[in-house]
Amino acid sequence: MYNGAGKQNSLMSRIIAVFNQAGGVAKTTLTQNLGYQLAQLGHRVLLIDIDPQASLTIFMGLVPRQLEQTVHNAIVEEQPLPIVEKIHGMDLAPANISLSTAEMQLVNASMRDFRLKEAIEPIQEDYDFILIDCPPSLGLLSYISLVAATHVLVPLETHFKAFEGTGELLKTVATVRNKPNRKLQIAGFVPTKYDARNSQDTRTLAAITEQLAGAGTVFAPIPRSTAFVDASEERMPLAVYEPKHPSVQILKKIAVSLESLQ
Repeated sequence: MYNGAGKQNSLMSRIIAVFNQAGGVAKTTLTQNLGYQLAQLGHRVLLIDIDPQASLTIFMGLVPRQLEQTVHNAIVEEQPLPIVEKIHGMDLAPANISLSTAEMQLVNASMRDFRLKEAIEPIQEDYDFILIDCPPSLGLLSYISLVAATHVLVPLETHFKAFEGTGELLKTVATVRNKPNRKLQIAGFVPTKYDARNSQDTRTLAAITEQLAGAGTVFAPIPRSTAFVDASEERMPLAVYEPKHPSVQILKKIAVSLESLQ
């Protein structure tokens, strides 16, 4: 653990669920890269992988099948949250395929909605930011992530079909706000995989900005780029892999904006 290193912050830890029920919206990429940018700003950062696909765990350089302790042990068996320390300046609570059975195992579990929240509480004050990489679904794992979070950050692919599902996503957030987590706030929306040369992308971006601005901040779009794929294959954040890539500055600006979350 960090033993208090990093920027001192009088605010409580910001727990941000990076959530979209659609797959392929760069959710994991955004989690890793925003976590890195926040760490570069001097914050103590924990990433939590609660997706059975374990993409974040892989992107961070671990081999899921080799892990003996994962988030599964914390939420199903109520063991301490396992943490791998200091990967590119961040800590990671990893996942593997064992999480795929968690929803069924938790069906009749006591206080199941609060299992992740309770796993985080003992270590919460050790971090300024905790980013949760949610599964691409509206299932229980996403639900308990929203219950545990203080904020939700929504990546949205700038494609009309991907944008169409936003209504269901907002309904899920509203359901969580209605009872188990009344303080949950929307940190904002991040348009991803944006191609300014594509007229459909520009129209969808305009629609996202117009229709969602009232619900939360709509950040500058992150361009579509193979550099993100290349960086993840090398198990590193984009800013480490290609520091001068133009998306690095966009990610940094989003991270700076997240610092002001209350």
